[in-house]
Amino acid sequence: MSLYPTLEDMKVDHMMKAQLQVESQYNVFPVLQEQNVPSAPPYNPSTILYPQLGDYMGLELTEEVIAQNMPEYSLVNLSIPATSGPLAGMVAPLSGQSLGLQRAQVTNGIRELILCKDKDGKIGLRVHAVNNGIFVCLVNQNSPAALAGLRFGDQILSINDVSVAGCTMEQVHKMLRNADINGIRVVIRDRPFERTITMHKDSSGYIGFQFKNGKIIALVKDSSAARNGLLTDHQLLEINGKNVIGLKDKEITTEIENGGNIITVTIVPSYIYEHMVKKMNTGLLKTFMDHSVPDV
Repeated sequence: MSLYPTLEDMKVDHMMKAQLQVESQYNVFPVLQEQNVPSAPPYNPSTILYPQLGDYMGLELTEEVIAQNMPEYSLVNLSIPATSGPLAGMVAPLSGQSLGLQRAQVTNGIRELILCKDKDGKIGLRVHAVNNGIFVCLVNQNSPAALAGLRFGDQILSINDVSVAGCTMEQVHKMLRNADINGIRVVIRDRPFERTITMHKDSSGYIGFQFKNGKIIALVKDSSAARNGLLTDHQLLEINGKNVIGLKDKEITTEIENGGNIITVTIVPSYIYEHMVKKMNTGLLKTFMDHSVPDV
């Protein structure tokens, strides 16, 4: 899961480290009676927020090397900041535990799905060809494709061990129609054109961008959207992991308003989105697109 901090998270981290540094200079420690000192919880490796870096791309990034040369990048614990050791002064990103961020995870990784057909002999999937690749452009609600976790923008690499690179939309739809009822093996690359942006609402409840028909058209200066790298001419696909394609702008606004103080949006360049849906009836997106909330 992508857990990079937002700019707001980084500022909080800097403030807390500065505070800890000042406290250490003046030896400001709370005076506690011995009987009131709480025992430290046992260390649990599963609570580490960031992955181990020891063998990352063959680099010597052991905890000792990081602590000696790059202390600002020491591992982060999900609990309160540590006051000693390699974790001293580090805090987890505020957005790190956001449920919306977890639901909006875009890995670009490859996975295999086993699909079946419903009682009508359908999978509930429509695709479109982009740059000699085949991409999912419609997932019907409550369909086998939706239940398997397919999303708009997933790239289909193969169907029953047959590569679909260079195939047309019609050829792939025919392959799916001719497949058996059960055991349809589909290899997927997770949404290679898409990315997520996590933002924090301000005191007025705004994150700082405007959109029309789901397309981002303007950014508010010095807003969380602008500071964290949101771009115009991108299409909103998901709010906190929930698909909003085909929804009215008022409905998307409601999703943002009800999404909590930390909002993660999934976006794709508008020219790619428009290419993927240009031959589709907009009524299909509004009526049949799966808008369920993904499980985490």
